[in-house]
Amino acid sequence: MNAPHVLIDLLGACWDADASVVEIVWDKSGQCAGFALGDGTLALATGAWEGGPRLKPRESGGVEFVQAQAPPAPLARFSVHAGTCLALAADPVGGFLSGGDDGRLVHLRLDGTSELVAHDAGAWIDRVATSPASGRCYASGRRVHWLGPKPACLTLPGSATSMAFDPGGTRLAISHQGGVTLWAADTLSERLLAWPGYHRNVAWSPDGRYLVSGMEENALHGWRLPDGADMEMGGYPGQPRSLSFSADGRFLATSGGMRAVCWRFDPPGADDVPHESGIAGKTPVSRVACHPVHPLIAVGYHSGAVLLCQPGSSDILFIKGSGNSAVSAMRWSPDGRRLALGTEAGELALVFLPDELFCFGRRK
Repeated sequence: MNAPHVLIDLLGACWDADASVVEIVWDKSGQCAGFALGDGTLALATGAWEGGPRLKPRESGGVEFVQAQAPPAPLARFSVHAGTCLALAADPVGGFLSGGDDGRLVHLRLDGTSELVAHDAGAWIDRVATSPASGRCYASGRRVHWLGPKPACLTLPGSATSMAFDPGGTRLAISHQGGVTLWAADTLSERLLAWPGYHRNVAWSPDGRYLVSGMEENALHGWRLPDGADMEMGGYPGQPRSLSFSADGRFLATSGGMRAVCWRFDPPGADDVPHESGIAGKTPVSRVACHPVHPLIAVGYHSGAVLLCQPGSSDILFIKGSGNSAVSAMRWSPDGRRLALGTEAGELALVFLPDELFCFGRRK
């Protein structure tokens, strides 16, 4: 899956970290991307590029490419953990919140200063979630800690495998063996969504009505929360380890196949057969990330290639060609004009993708 002309060469800023990229998160302002790395450091990349490449509208229509007049800002890198960064989230007060295998939960500010938020000696802090409405949470094994004015601890039926707040930031979903647990911020009450199997990750629909988990058993399981109805979605050749809802909630994109697999959610079950998007490479899809505004999916492969496609379409736009390792993390900036990506070999990149690149205008 090599392409002679890829957007990362024209519109991208690239760095080599020599350490695997574990997670990528944008800070609350949407102007800085944080890369959690396997050597215990956090790399920060500014989303602004003064004198960078751009697309200039033509009077006759269309756009023309203007080459960069200056190099991108250098990558800032800070040592945060004695071992490996395992989890990363945008901190509600600014900067980033990082958990590591040294049992430390660290708040890193954008100026590089840091403070220790929690320390669980002898344990791994491998899941972190934050919400402007509800504060900070972290997980270590079966225990999930809610920090704040009224600290609380929840013991799960099995080790936490992922955590995510709902769109309103008031309910925390935690996946584990045997299902997903919902933990409410206001009452600290818990609700178990039970389903046999090993649940690896979770994704909320934009309206908060649906919750879907990716399972080790090569399947998805979903719940319609208002009435408790559930859905089974199977047939995957591999584990769907990456899940992403479209901005309008009409479809869910996942990994687990040779192409991005998309399920309709308008309403769910309207078409029981998923649609594949993009093209099939020699290696499976490793990561998917839906654009926060447009009906576009960024698809990363185990080969290192990254492309853009639309749901149910084979039309593609190459972002990055194949490399020597899998795409391990991808995250759109909140405005959708920049895509941050990283690989297991330590390739880091920001690709600038303005609306002028696409044939549809920005939705209001």
